[in-house]
Amino acid sequence: MIKIQNADEVENDFFAPRSFTGSIETVQTVIKDVKLHGDEALHEYSRKFDVSSPLSFEIPESELKAAADRMKKEKPEIYDSLVYSHDLALRFALRQKNSFDDFEIELEPGLFTGQKTIPVEHAGVYVPAGRFPLVSTVIMTVTPAVAAGVKNIVLCTPPRVHPDDRLSAEKSGTGVPGKPFECGKPYADEGIMAAAYICGIKHVYAVGGSQAVAAMAFGTETITPVDVIVGPGNKFVAAAKKEVYGTVGIDMLAGPTEVFIIADSSANPEWVAADLLAQAEHDIVAQPVLATSDRTLAGKVAAEIEKQLAVLPTKATAEASIRSCGRIIITNSLEQAAEFANRKAPEHLELAMEDNEERSRIQNLVHNYGSLFIGHGSAEVFGDYAAGLNHTLPTSGSARFTGGLSVRCFLKTVTTLRTKQGGAGVRKSAEAAGHLGDAEGLAAHAHAARIRL
Repeated sequence: MIKIQNADEVENDFFAPRSFTGSIETVQTVIKDVKLHGDEALHEYSRKFDVSSPLSFEIPESELKAAADRMKKEKPEIYDSLVYSHDLALRFALRQKNSFDDFEIELEPGLFTGQKTIPVEHAGVYVPAGRFPLVSTVIMTVTPAVAAGVKNIVLCTPPRVHPDDRLSAEKSGTGVPGKPFECGKPYADEGIMAAAYICGIKHVYAVGGSQAVAAMAFGTETITPVDVIVGPGNKFVAAAKKEVYGTVGIDMLAGPTEVFIIADSSANPEWVAADLLAQAEHDIVAQPVLATSDRTLAGKVAAEIEKQLAVLPTKATAEASIRSCGRIIITNSLEQAAEFANRKAPEHLELAMEDNEERSRIQNLVHNYGSLFIGHGSAEVFGDYAAGLNHTLPTSGSARFTGGLSVRCFLKTVTTLRTKQGGAGVRKSAEAAGHLGDAEGLAAHAHAARIRL
């Protein structure tokens, strides 16, 4: 049963960031090896960690197209859903890009200052392929880069045994963790390859883990170094992104997923329970939370969770998450629930409330979240898959200071200065710069300003 507690029983630790990065020492070793030995190190770590250690890493574009064609024929509903999701995500991302204006303004006579928004040239995307290959993550990570105008986008994802090599792998007892099939053709999860083709990606590499992050950051004989790396992954991938930050930009350090639902008495217990379980099934340390001032609703949701868990195929993971990390908080008011949400700064925040003045008031009170889902019908899972929003969002309280993955991650805002000789503003700036150079003891600064008077 999910934990139910009163607001005054909530521990301060509940609001603290949760850190789940992997061993820094281990990751530092991997990064050092890849920097020094390039492709040779990638092969070594592939043999150590993956089910396949291919002879080369880049998957031919023809393989990506073949995977998309097979999906379109054999799983048309999934193919059409990916196309629809990609279309919405691209339209939303393009509108985001349009919100960044280039401008020039004359602040003082003859003193023109401006702003330009320029895309990075090279972007790297990491897509995990563990228990649940995240085909939707391809769309969420690649599409904003495309909308930003990035010229070269590469994608890394863990290798799989190529269909042409499966028989040989079976005969040799390889192609499993700890006993990879070696020297075969490069291949990856078919859903990820199909999604990459739908998104227009040309360069996909069968490389996984922290070694993939290192390869994209520093480059190897095969993989060109990038300017920005985005995408989720396990704790070792997160640790690697943290280590290479500064050499490259990153989107964020994402931890276990979380949802915080504020519900009033009009909320449907079945829907609320379903949304909590949708997060819980991600990971045993995912954190599903409900805050409500209605104790009766809390009891109904708790009972509904048990009912839905009984028939959930992912019960083992979801139940562990519910038991260890989930909770229902009985607040004194919905305003207190909003206060708790702001302190928690959750990845996903739902307002399971009727459309009325109270919901509008609570909506205006909350301000720390990755994405906000307003009203009973706005399921968080829509944001995960097909609503135009990006599902790569800040976790563990980082929504206090950052938003989710967007076009912004692939854009740099730079500034410009242009002057018109003889302008009164130029003279004033030169005089002020001279005085400030004197104040700081930087004589060359002051001279470079005054020489223009």
